[in-house]
Amino acid sequence: MYRSVFRPGLFKGRVVIVTGGGSGIGRCTAHELAALGASVALVGRTPEKLATVAAEIADSGGSAFAHPCNIRDEEAVAALIGNILAAHGRIDALVNNAGGQFPALLKDISRKGWEAVVQTNLTGGFLMARECLNQSMQHSGGAIVNIVADMWGGMPGMGHSGAARAGMVNFTETAALEWARYGVRVNAVAPGYVASSGLDAYPPEVRGLILQAGKHVPLQRMATESEISAAIVFLLSEAASFINGAVLRIDGGRPGVRPGFPLDVDRTVEPFNGFHLASLPKVLQDREKE
Repeated sequence: MYRSVFRPGLFKGRVVIVTGGGSGIGRCTAHELAALGASVALVGRTPEKLATVAAEIADSGGSAFAHPCNIRDEEAVAALIGNILAAHGRIDALVNNAGGQFPALLKDISRKGWEAVVQTNLTGGFLMARECLNQSMQHSGGAIVNIVADMWGGMPGMGHSGAARAGMVNFTETAALEWARYGVRVNAVAPGYVASSGLDAYPPEVRGLILQAGKHVPLQRMATESEISAAIVFLLSEAASFINGAVLRIDGGRPGVRPGFPLDVDRTVEPFNGFHLASLPKVLQDREKE
């Protein structure tokens, strides 16, 4: 089973929604939450991916259910939350993980491409959070964790995603203020470079940048999916009951890198990997074979 650092049964009896639960960080987080006793509602656009993860979790002794939905569709999101409440009776937490982008310079991004990324990475997360609050959490409390990105100082080559993620940080801070009255905490996790399956979605011309990414991090590597999941689980847990409106960076210190300061390594910090089904993305597997 998943080798979590948190105590067994931490989320027993809780219902947690994980968007983008069919792959990558969402899949890993869903596994960890289920291993800790949660019933996980997996949300995503591809039913087959969600069904596969639900079956994996069941095989590991956990509980997860697939709820296909396009989170950019307002009416579909409202119906989704109603269906989850009808099926599970409650919603205790939301992990707003669904997202996506494509590499492009700002001058080359069409309005359609810009809006697609903003709708997925910002508007969809807002709709999910709003409906969780209005249909459930304003009556029973809860916790929300929004997944953003290492976008401090700009995101050249992915300006659409950077703008959307920055917007989600401000949404996190605002919702934390407005929704505290209902006993709802809203925080965010900002992953840096992560060895996740999403890396394989980028075109071949980006491969060189991916392979060099870890060299620009003081810890000289990428994060594992488990290291991101652990931060999410912590913020959802009772141990974080006085954390609200915060953004937890999981980036190995990359935003602090300065020109001229050497990133030499005398001693490595070993990665944590508690996910029993974890595998390197293909682009990194190919590097190890070279």
